[in-house]
Amino acid sequence: MKVIDTHSHLYVKHFEEDIHEVTERAQQALEAVFLPNIDLDSIDAMHRLTQSANQFFFPMMGLHPCSVKPGFEQVLAHMKQLLDTNTYYGIGETGIDLYWDKTYFEQQKEALQIQIEWAKQYQLPIILHCRESLDHVIDQIERNHDESLKGIFHCFDGTLEQAKRIMALGSFKMGIGGIYTYRKKLQKMLPQIPLEYIVLETDSPYLPPMPYRKSKDRKGRRNESSYTRVIAAHVATLYHMDFDTFAQTTNTNALQIFSIPNA
Repeated sequence: MKVIDTHSHLYVKHFEEDIHEVTERAQQALEAVFLPNIDLDSIDAMHRLTQSANQFFFPMMGLHPCSVKPGFEQVLAHMKQLLDTNTYYGIGETGIDLYWDKTYFEQQKEALQIQIEWAKQYQLPIILHCRESLDHVIDQIERNHDESLKGIFHCFDGTLEQAKRIMALGSFKMGIGGIYTYRKKLQKMLPQIPLEYIVLETDSPYLPPMPYRKSKDRKGRRNESSYTRVIAAHVATLYHMDFDTFAQTTNTNALQIFSIPNA
């Protein structure tokens, strides 16, 4: 049973030397890989990777919160033109990041609001980055929520109370990745979230699951999309489910969010 990686950046420089091998491993393990964009500089590489296997890689368009700087409005205007002339499968990765730098907090909220409006206009799911900002992002989504808005809270590492707020929206999932293979507090909390609200992701090249997280080899410490299967196997045990049933359920959840050809 193959699984779906709903969030991967396989187009970045970490994979320049061996992207063909990485892609082959992903195709052996996965049904599809969704590629959220980062900034203007990442767009061409994302398009090239998509074109190499356009029934397997599915690109998205958006501005990562860590890339929101003065002049972000012009960046978003260019991305809006691309949305009007190309096929994308989601809006993002967008959101708020208060871990690295709080300087542009207000601008991040503005950029997120614009991209929420895109998600509604183009009827695409929105992919939400929420590092050290989950309550802020949930607040903003709640204020804008209606039947046209759906998406994924990427790399969910919140509390059960925060998960309940997300579940109450009815049209959002939580992205579960490599941190659930080693963070005991999250492992204990996760089974209290009904499986219908869960999708799988890697966030490649970041946040590799165990055992790759402790590898001494540089490439071993790099996350890649094929590791979605490792994450799935581990998280399935937290739900006391067999792998195939768990994989089928999370695939169905992903397809409720994304529309892809032949799905």
